[in-house]
Amino acid sequence: MAFTLDQYRLDGKVAIVTGAGGRGNSIGRAYAMGLANAGASIVVADLNGEGAAAVAAEIVAGGGKAIGVQLDVANEASTLAMAEAATKAFGGVDILVNNAALMVDISYDSIETVPMEAWNKAFAVNTTGALLCSRAVAPSMRARGGGRIVNQSSGGAYPATSLYGITKIALVGLTTSLAKQWGKDNITCNAIAPGNVMSDAGKLLVPDDSPFIQFLQATVATKPRGEPDELVGALLLLCSPAGEWITGQTIHIDGGWIMRP
Repeated sequence: MAFTLDQYRLDGKVAIVTGAGGRGNSIGRAYAMGLANAGASIVVADLNGEGAAAVAAEIVAGGGKAIGVQLDVANEASTLAMAEAATKAFGGVDILVNNAALMVDISYDSIETVPMEAWNKAFAVNTTGALLCSRAVAPSMRARGGGRIVNQSSGGAYPATSLYGITKIALVGLTTSLAKQWGKDNITCNAIAPGNVMSDAGKLLVPDDSPFIQFLQATVATKPRGEPDELVGALLLLCSPAGEWITGQTIHIDGGWIMRP
C-alpha cells in the first residue's frame, strides 16, 4: 500500500501522557496537544491534578477529547487507577508517553554528595515510574491488538554525568528491554532524547545567561535550543501507523548536539 499522510493520524486511539499538567509551557503539554490534534483521545496525567484537568479542558475547548487524572508514577496503585480511568472514559489504552520526571528537583553538583533519599526518589520517578505505567497499560494494549510506548530520555544521558542523566540512560535500558520482550504482542517501545528545550522547567534549570548555553552554541550543529513543539513530530511518528516498524530506538532531537552512529 502506498504511503499517505493519513498514516500519521491517530483517530480512534487513546493516549496517556504523564507529566502533562505541570508547568505551563511544558513538553508534556505539547505532547498531549499534538496527539489530540492528530485525533487521539487524551488522558492527561500528572501529580498536579488541577494542572492535568486544566490541560484536558484546553484540549476539549479546542474540539478534542480528554480527561485529567491525578497520578503518582512512583505508586503502583496510582498507575493502575490511571489505566482504569482511561478504560472507563475511552475504552482502553493504545499509546503511553512516559514523560513525567524529576529534573530541576534533583540537580546536584556531585554524585558523591547526592543524598541516598534523593537518589532513590529520582529512580523511583524517572525510571521505575515508566515501568509501572507501562505494566499498568500493557493488558489493555494486548487486548486491543498492540500499542505504542514512548519514553522520555535526554541528551543529558550521553554521557550521563549527573543523577538526572543516570536515570535517563537507565530508561534507555528499560526501553530496549520492553521493546524486545513485548514486541511479540505488537507493542513497540522507543525513546525520545531531547536536547536543551526552552520549556518553563528547562529555562529554570538552564537560564539564558548560563555558561552551558555558550557551550551549546559552540558545539551544536544547528540551533542550540528548541521549543517543546519541535519534539512532537517525532512523537507522532513513533505513535502512529507510520512508525509501526520502529522499536527499541532512541531518537535524538537536539539540533545535532548528540551524534551517534
